[in-house]
Amino acid sequence: MDAGRVHDGLDGLLLRVLKLSEEVGEVAQAVIGATGQNPRKGVTHSWDDVRSELCDVIITALVALRTLTPEAPAVFAAHLARVAERSLGGAGDRPA
Repeated sequence: MDAGRVHDGLDGLLLRVLKLSEEVGEVAQAVIGATGQNPRKGVTHSWDDVRSELCDVIITALVALRTLTPEAPAVFAAHLARVAERSLGGAGDRPA
């Protein structure tokens, strides 16, 4: 991906982060299209389209994270572990 970059440094990082907002907007557009919420257009997307757009969000976020740090896999794994711990609680916190 870096071979095709037009902007480097902070500008490149900021643009990759902004790309994430664009992708999230495409998820919203797909949900609106899948539910037919635009009366002018009706149903224009499927839930497969929504899933695909969500995958694009994940990929774009991971690319932005990797642009920010070469340790992206470790940073993501550590964050995921913290979220899991916070969400699930410690094993001793759950009722038997």
